[in-house]
Amino acid sequence: MDMPLLMTLFFSILPISELRGAIPYAVSQGMPLMQAALVAIAANASVPLIAFLFLGSLHRLLYRVAVYRRFFDSIVVRARSKVHEKVEKYGYWGLMLFVAVPLPVTGAWTGALGAWVLGLSFRKSFLAIAAGVVIAGVIVAALVALWGAGAQTIFFKAIR
Repeated sequence: MDMPLLMTLFFSILPISELRGAIPYAVSQGMPLMQAALVAIAANASVPLIAFLFLGSLHRLLYRVAVYRRFFDSIVVRARSKVHEKVEKYGYWGLMLFVAVPLPVTGAWTGALGAWVLGLSFRKSFLAIAAGVVIAGVIVAALVALWGAGAQTIFFKAIR
C-alpha cells in the first residue's frame, strides 16, 4: 500500500482532520480527486463504528482513571452542547446536517460522541452520520476541484 493512501486513511479517521484534511492532502500528493474523495469518505464513515465500539467497552475501563475522566467529561460537555440542539429540533436529520458541515468540530467523531451521549440508536445514528460524511466529502471535493489542494486552508490554519 502506498504512503499517500495510508496517510489519507489515517487523516480520514483522525478527529482533528477527518476528511476535511484528508482529501486536500491526498490530492496534494498526486492522488486523483475521485479516488481521494472515495477513500476519505469510506474511512471517515467508519468512525461511528469505531467510536461506538470504543465507547461501549474500553471507555468503562478507562473512566476509572481520573485524567481520562476529566478529559472525557470536557469533550462530552462540548459534544452534547453542539449536537443536542440540532437533534432536538431536527431529529436524525439534524445529526446528518451537523456532520455534513465540513468545519472543525462538526465531523463524524463529534456526531458519534454526541449521539452516544444522548443515547440515540446506533443504527439510525450511523446512517445519519454516514450520510453527513458523504455530503461533507462532496463539499470538500468540490472545493478542492475549484481551488486545488490549497483548499485545505479553508478548513485549517496553515501549520508552520
